[in-house]
Amino acid sequence: MQRFMEKKRRALLIVLDSVGVGHAPDADAYGDAGANTLGHILERYPELKIPTLRQIGLESALDLAAGREPEAPASGAAGVLVEKSAGKDTTTGHWELAGIVLDKPFPVFERFPPEMVAAIESEAAVNFIGNVASSGTTVLEKYGAEHVRTGHPILYTSADSVLQIAAHESVVPPERLYEICRLARKHAAGIGRVIARPFDGKDGEWRRTAGRHDFSLTPPRSVLNTLTEAGIPVAGVGKISDIFAASGVSSSHPTVSNEHGMQTISELWGTGGQGLIFANLVDFDMLFGHRRDVDGYAQSLEEFDAWLAGFLPKTSAEDLVIITADHGNDPTWTGTDHTRESVPVLIPSAARGRLLGCLSGFDHVANWVADHFCVARDWSAGTSEG
Repeated sequence: MQRFMEKKRRALLIVLDSVGVGHAPDADAYGDAGANTLGHILERYPELKIPTLRQIGLESALDLAAGREPEAPASGAAGVLVEKSAGKDTTTGHWELAGIVLDKPFPVFERFPPEMVAAIESEAAVNFIGNVASSGTTVLEKYGAEHVRTGHPILYTSADSVLQIAAHESVVPPERLYEICRLARKHAAGIGRVIARPFDGKDGEWRRTAGRHDFSLTPPRSVLNTLTEAGIPVAGVGKISDIFAASGVSSSHPTVSNEHGMQTISELWGTGGQGLIFANLVDFDMLFGHRRDVDGYAQSLEEFDAWLAGFLPKTSAEDLVIITADHGNDPTWTGTDHTRESVPVLIPSAARGRLLGCLSGFDHVANWVADHFCVARDWSAGTSEG
């Protein structure tokens, strides 16, 4: 700790939610062989204006993932991470980035078991409608009007390990929805996340609001715990604190958009404080991947690149900056679910352009962060309980 305090080290980890660079070696088991989030966007938009990401090796990562001979990035270091844990969900990806390699996947459902639903309904004093596997947009189209008429919250899931409860803010106020979700968390054994999904609007014009809140399982020990126990602050930006159930997170800074997230990163970095900023930029996934909006995804990448070009000059060679992703969500793919993909890892703070290759395990990131702050790699793999 004394060495850290003397050097005032700091690091930034940005997760571009769902920006995969090509199907993982085991993608066929998930029905995702051939998926390539970034590659298919660039096929549609070969002149995509992302000069900063290109300079630090994003296309090198694409080539590595495809088995092609890549060119070294013009600056920094670039590589590919191949997930070791089973699954293609947000929690699994982020946990592995923080050093937690799961030995079994989270459970997924087409419908939740009647006994689980009954237990939640009894304790929360509600009656659910739905209990289906569906995208958020579709479930509101199908059940939104019935919910407003009856007052019954909408229960649904997806291909991820999630139990989601949606309610109109004028029918079930957000604080009441959060309480229902907290009670649901008690009965959702093993499920990765319980998600509150408030919305507003009217039939045919439903809109999900910024009041989303995730209630995650408490994770096993991760690099975040190691840092905070050593007195090194960890600031979570976006949904990071939710994903880790606040474990190992010193301060939480929720955001409502990529733009808000980038602004928050800049403000936190501008304080000059020490420690780790761990940020998730969710719009790529939530607004464009799941909705299969190639145009919107491409524009969002350009907006991030423009911000990054202005931000990187504020960093130094002594800072650790890592840009990566947690899974794929190919906007050209069938369905509306995540895609099992390898992810890029870009380290613009590296001293010179070099290739890291294809690395087995997102948990390389946790190791690099620990080494940067001179703390022990004292976490272990395993599936969370509860």
